[in-house]
Amino acid sequence: MSNNPSDVGQVSEIITPGPAARLAAILDLDPPDEELPELWHLGYLLEAPRSSDLGPEGHPRLGFPTPPAEGMRRMFAGGRIDTHRRLRFSRPATRTIQVTSQVEKTGRSGPLTFVTTRAHIVQDGELCIVEEQDILYRPAPPEHQPTSPAPQPQPHDDDTIELPDREARLDMAVDEALLFRFSAVTFNAHRIHYDREWVRAEGYDDLLVHGPLQALMMGELARRHGHPLVGRRFSYRLIAPMTGAQTMHILAADTGLTAGAEVRDRRGTITATATYDPSPQQAGVR
Repeated sequence: MSNNPSDVGQVSEIITPGPAARLAAILDLDPPDEELPELWHLGYLLEAPRSSDLGPEGHPRLGFPTPPAEGMRRMFAGGRIDTHRRLRFSRPATRTIQVTSQVEKTGRSGPLTFVTTRAHIVQDGELCIVEEQDILYRPAPPEHQPTSPAPQPQPHDDDTIELPDREARLDMAVDEALLFRFSAVTFNAHRIHYDREWVRAEGYDDLLVHGPLQALMMGELARRHGHPLVGRRFSYRLIAPMTGAQTMHILAADTGLTAGAEVRDRRGTITATATYDPSPQQAGVR
């Protein structure tokens, strides 16, 4: 399967309560009753490649998008999500996805490929969610040449970190068990989230915290403080790796929670940002 914009992939399923209940357990919440909260669709309508179709890093060799060359490493860079209405339980839904752009550039490590995909999720004949994902592919490090010392598990915050005073904040303890469970809920086999030898070969000091988890928590900050994302565009960027067991800090943006949010790691480094904007396609939003 190529990255030709004319190629389209499609997945359909009934939106059952099970995946939402498992995601709620990860987040220490009660499961939702009738509808999926905003951004919780990440546990549904997933591609399910066979094990024999996975590359050595755990990503599918084919699909949306197809890696531009054998052995290139995949980095999740960000995306945009327009929620027109929430998905309802016990009703079928269909996710249609295609590659919308592929741009080749050259960086310090060599050739880089930036790929954007767009997915439409429809239920009961209504467009519910439009999601774009930005993915970066970079060359693999030379074989048998680790780019960093052997990683060591990192401690949780020692309470000395100074965080800015914002109007809203969430703290989430992240450890190996949580990373494993989030990978399971999202059917993500990428080894950077569970294989320390692999992350060393990719140049990181410890297991990586999922970008979609950071995005989800920035959405949760808004939702839990009375700012639903229905009828809004949630745009997010991953700007620095978050690695190792720690407390993830999710804070309102410095301009206020109605504008967006940010994620900081145990050192206070900003690893992700999000903005909440009016959706450009609000017709029919409930």
